[in-house]
Amino acid sequence: MHDLGPATRELSRVAAHVGDDDLDRPTPCADWTVRDLLGHLLALTAHFAGVARHEAAERGGPPAALTGDWRVLLDARLADLAAAWDEPGAWEGDGAAGGIEMPNAQLGVVALEEVVLHGWDLAQAVGAPFTVAEDDVAPVAVFVAGFEHAPPERRAGLYGPTIAADEDGFARVLALAGRDPHRSSPAA
Repeated sequence: MHDLGPATRELSRVAAHVGDDDLDRPTPCADWTVRDLLGHLLALTAHFAGVARHEAAERGGPPAALTGDWRVLLDARLADLAAAWDEPGAWEGDGAAGGIEMPNAQLGVVALEEVVLHGWDLAQAVGAPFTVAEDDVAPVAVFVAGFEHAPPERRAGLYGPTIAADEDGFARVLALAGRDPHRSSPAA
């Protein structure tokens, strides 16, 4: 079991920095604007909360448009995601994400990885500070490292090409996920 609370609270804090004029900004995710990234986060939080509860969950992916109350909805879904994975049975059994079935113990790490990496993406896009809890780095690093030498077609849709980095910790995770850990974000 892993506590998703620190990562979801950090993403919620970053999302509070997003203004309406930021929605069309580019993000480190290829071809995604802030609006697309937020739509993806809304969908994945609902999906992975359902996975934790062993329920038929909503399918992920960015919706066509954000509703006017997206901030309230995202905060609620992030809190729900953390609460769902805090339940004892959440990490047991099997579930699915992206059409791939796997043990929930792995899917919980995927949920964490999505929140952490996309939290950084959102922070970069809007020039907000971003902090990763030390306890979150190791499981995300193990997951992302599993794709380090994967062929491009297997990485497609997940990560960009690996970036060379001499650092350890979260900077290395970012590089393995195809994100430049030294990328300059726009002024907030």
